Amino acid sequence: MSSLYTRSKEFTRNRKSQSDSPPASPSPTAKTLRHERLSRLESGGSNPTTSDSYADRASARARREAREARLASLTSRVEEDSNRDYKRLYENALTENQKLKTKLQEAQLELSDIKSKLEKMAQQKQEKTSDRSSMLEMEKRERRALERKMSEMEEEMKVLTELKSDNQRLKDENGALIRVISKLSK
Repeated sequence: MSSLYTRSKEFTRNRKSQSDSPPASPSPTAKTLRHERLSRLESGGSNPTTSDSYADRASARARREAREARLASLTSRVEEDSNRDYKRLYENALTENQKLKTKLQEAQLELSDIKSKLEKMAQQKQEKTSDRSSMLEMEKRERRALERKMSEMEEEMKVLTELKSDNQRLKDENGALIRVISKLSK
């Protein structure tokens, strides 16, 4: 509870010290007003007359009105300049946005072209690989077929050699039988 009280007390001290401090730098209009007041006081003398004071008031009023007119014209010029500046800045921003939009559209077109080229390349590569794979499959089939034929021919060769050996054995037996029969018939 006491800590809250001390904080609020410090806060009010800070606010007072900020409000009591003079502004950092007076504006140019405040400087001119101060200068005019000082010049009037210095030129006033010891005892101004009523006509002088009336003339001084009139001239002061005229000077004030002239100053207000100048300030009004300056503020209107500043407003026009700022409006022109804002308009110019807005126009510059619009042109910059248009340039960026065209660059963006060009970049998007380029990107779509590159994507289409990549897709075509990928399709061609896939076709090549599918062609290669189909060629490889055909070669594998042909190779298997040739291997089968080779194994069949090897088996036929084995059978053929067996048949030749059987045939030779049968010829030898036939010759022996013919000799035996010819000896018996004599």
